[in-house]
Order: sequence, then C-alpha cells, then structure tokens
Amino acid sequence: MSYGPILALVFGYLLGSIPFGLLITRAAGLGDVRKIGSGNIGATNVLRTGNKGLAAATLLLDALKGTAAVLIATRFGSDFGLWAGFGAFLGHLFPAWLGFKGGKGIATYLGVLIGLAWQVALIFAVVWLAVAFLFRYSSLAALVAAVVVPIALYFLSTPQIAGLFVMMSLIAIIKHRANISRLLAGTEGKIGAKG
Repeated sequence: MSYGPILALVFGYLLGSIPFGLLITRAAGLGDVRKIGSGNIGATNVLRTGNKGLAAATLLLDALKGTAAVLIATRFGSDFGLWAGFGAFLGHLFPAWLGFKGGKGIATYLGVLIGLAWQVALIFAVVWLAVAFLFRYSSLAALVAAVVVPIALYFLSTPQIAGLFVMMSLIAIIKHRANISRLLAGTEGKIGAKG
C-alpha cells in the first residue's frame, strides 16, 4: 500500500487548517472574529468587522492555502494534488486547533480549484460575482457557484477532478445549511452588513 495519498491528505489538512481570518483579526486588534456575525473564521465574517482590507487578505490567504497544497503535492504526482486539495478543504472546515470548528470553506474551495482547473475557477468567479451583485448574499453566491462548478468540470476537466468537486460541493452545501434556512426565511445578512 502506498502512503503517498495519506501523506498528501495530511499535508493538505495541516496547510488548510491555518485559521488566517482569526489570526489576521487578532493581529489587527479586533479580537476574536468568532464572536461576531456567523461566528466563522472566513472572509465574509471578517468583512463584518467593517475592515474590507482584512477581509480581502483573509480571502486571498484562505484561497492560497488550497492552491499551495495542490501545487506542492502535484510535484510528487497528479493524484497527490487531488488528495492534498481535499485535505486543505477539510482542514479549513475542521481545524483541530479550533475544536474542529472552522469556516465554510468557499475561499479554500476556490483555491483548490485554481490549482486543479484554473479555467473553471474563472467560471466560479463570474458566477459568484454575478449572484452576489444581483442579490447581495455571499452565501447564495457561493451555493450557486458550488452547483455550477462540478457541471463545468464534467465538460472541461477530468472525471477525477469533477468527482472530487461533486464531493466538495456537497460538503460546502451541508456547511451552509444554516445560511439556506436564513435565506428561505429572509433573515440572511447581506454583504457588507456589520454584525
């Protein structure tokens, strides 16, 4: 049995579990981002501090950890990139050092997508921006993009990558179940709202 995939998964998990949103807001003197808004460590919740620069930095770093995991592991084999990317996604969602309570994973999802199929990452970005612009809900934009990506990958990439993103999209949708309830109830916070 090859231990390569397991090592790639663990490597990705460790990289993905770095809680940049929490580290950045604490370093900026804004306290614990988990105590505001949704309680998550991702960029959307960091934006609720009112600091767009910190939110952008969180988004970038959370995406880069997914891309880095893929690109580094791929040097040892393309399959390792898949495992590391999945590990990075899981690490962001369930970081061991935060009691397995992380973010919703969309930025890291995008970062993994950039590493594996950058053309489809552009499709993700266009869909996310269009839905966010029209409806002002980050969660809705993420959910729609997460549905579109596996379909696009089916036509534009390999079955392995498409299969990975079917699984990642399902997990992302499950992680957004509270957002889905609030969207249906009309109580979901809009982009830019403090809270």
